[in-house]
Amino acid sequence: MPPSSSHPESAPGAVQAPAARRIRVGVGGWTYEPWRNNFFPQGLPHSRELSYASRRLTAIEVNGTYYGTLKPASFKKWHDETPDDFVFSLKASRYATNRRVLADAGDSITRFVESGISELGRKLGPIVWQFMPGKVFEAPDFEAFLALLPRQTDGQALRHVVDVRHESFMTPDYLALARRYQVATVFTDADKFPSFADLTGDFVYARLMLSEAGLAAGYADSALDAWAGRARIWAAGGAPDDLPSLSEPQPAGPRDVFIYFINGAKEKAPAAAMALLSRLGFEPAA
Repeated sequence: MPPSSSHPESAPGAVQAPAARRIRVGVGGWTYEPWRNNFFPQGLPHSRELSYASRRLTAIEVNGTYYGTLKPASFKKWHDETPDDFVFSLKASRYATNRRVLADAGDSITRFVESGISELGRKLGPIVWQFMPGKVFEAPDFEAFLALLPRQTDGQALRHVVDVRHESFMTPDYLALARRYQVATVFTDADKFPSFADLTGDFVYARLMLSEAGLAAGYADSALDAWAGRARIWAAGGAPDDLPSLSEPQPAGPRDVFIYFINGAKEKAPAAAMALLSRLGFEPAA
């Protein structure tokens, strides 16, 4: 996988953390009816929702790319509507991951990677390969899949993260394999998915799924304070000591961190993301 130097520390970033690595915080998508009552200004044209969201958040995870193939013009439009320091994480095609034999996913992987995602340029964040909760870890087949993931497309470096949702992945064998291929692993706070915070790539990717409708920001202040602290520790190269793990932390340098508020009380996701960004010192555009 591409080294972290492909995303230089001197480049425009979102939140500057200790050790000068970026922490990015966002939500899943930007088209959601309830957000038109509690996030987007009343009367804002739907065509301007991405522009508005990208100036109050620092990243968005795109779910639509999981369900269908988009055209290069769509990625170019997103690029042009957002600030220079914004980032999109893309969910890769479900046709690559929702299959019995992962080693046969080559054509689907190529079709997604060559669909025009390079039009995002420096705004292209990690690609998320999400697996069904019933997908069991089979080391030879999963390694064959990881070996298919390309390092670049059209000269654009790629970074990959896998979202594994079956308890069979909670093993040192999986950790060793993911680390060998330098592929990150999603950490989630959701109780319904087995998860662990062991780092397997050169960046951190967290999906927070426990927002509550009864809380103004979806998460309690104390919880947001804790996530801000964990984000800073991750960015500085450390490992929070209050998250589940399968192994001892490995020495690491500063790294990029991506945190997305996903699901739960989804209507609260923008408020949660902005509250966390505020704790990290981010000031939204006017």
